[in-house]
Amino acid sequence: MTVERPVYETALGASTPDTITLLGKDLARDVMGTVGFGELAFWLATQRRPSPGETRLFEAVLAALADHGFTPTAIVSRLTFLSAPDSVQGALAAGLLGGGSRFLGVTEDAGRFLNAVVRDNPSQDWDALALETVQAQGKARIPGLGHHVHKNGDPRTARLYEIAEEEGLVGPHLSLFAAIGRVHPQVLGKTLPLNGAGTCGAVLADLGLPLELLRGFALLARTAGLIGQLAEELRNPVANEIFLSVDENTRSVAPVEE
Repeated sequence: MTVERPVYETALGASTPDTITLLGKDLARDVMGTVGFGELAFWLATQRRPSPGETRLFEAVLAALADHGFTPTAIVSRLTFLSAPDSVQGALAAGLLGGGSRFLGVTEDAGRFLNAVVRDNPSQDWDALALETVQAQGKARIPGLGHHVHKNGDPRTARLYEIAEEEGLVGPHLSLFAAIGRVHPQVLGKTLPLNGAGTCGAVLADLGLPLELLRGFALLARTAGLIGQLAEELRNPVANEIFLSVDENTRSVAPVEE
C-alpha cells in the first residue's frame, strides 16, 4: 500500500540532490554574488524583487537601526556572552528579545499608527489630517514623536526623507509623519523631533512591507549591531566590569512591608 504524502508548496528555498532554488532562482548561479543581502531580505519578505531605489531606501533603514551603542539590548548581549561564551546564539537572542516598546518596537508602532490613519483617510491634505490625528490622540503618546537624546532633531530622520525624495518613494506614511512634525506644536504647545525609529516605520510601511513584520526588520538590523557588540567585547571586554559594578555595590535591605 502506497502512502500518499502531503505536498508543501513554498516560493522560498528548496533543494534537490543537484540544485538549490531560492525565490525561483538558482541560488548558486543567480543569487550568490549577484543579489545583496538587503535586497534579498526585502525580496524574501515580499516575494517581489525591489527596485534599486527601494533597495537603497530599505538598506538605509537597516543602517539606521543597526546599533545605538550601550543600549539595554547591547548590554544584555554582552552580559550573556560573559556568562555563556560558548553560546553566541544565546547572547544574540538575549539582545533581540529585549526589542520592545522602548527599544526597537517604535519602528513597528509608528508604522501601524500611521497606517491606521492613512488607510481610512485617502485625503492628500496632510497637514489637516495630521492636526486632526494629533488632536484625537490627546495626551496619548504618538509613536515616533520625541527623542531622549536628539532633542533638536534626529539626524537619521532628515537623511531618510532625503533618500526617499531622491528615489521618488515618499508615500502616504512619510507624508503624514512629516505633517505631524509640522503641526503638533499647535496642539502640544512644544516642539518634539520626529525620531529615526519612527521614520523607519513610515519608510517600511511606504515600501509595502507587512505591518506585522516591521519589528522583524528592526531586529534584522540590530542583529548586525549585536554581532558587532560581541566582536568588540572580544577585543575590549566591558561586561565583567558592568557585572562587578553591580555586584560590589549591592546593599541588602529589609523587604517592603505591605
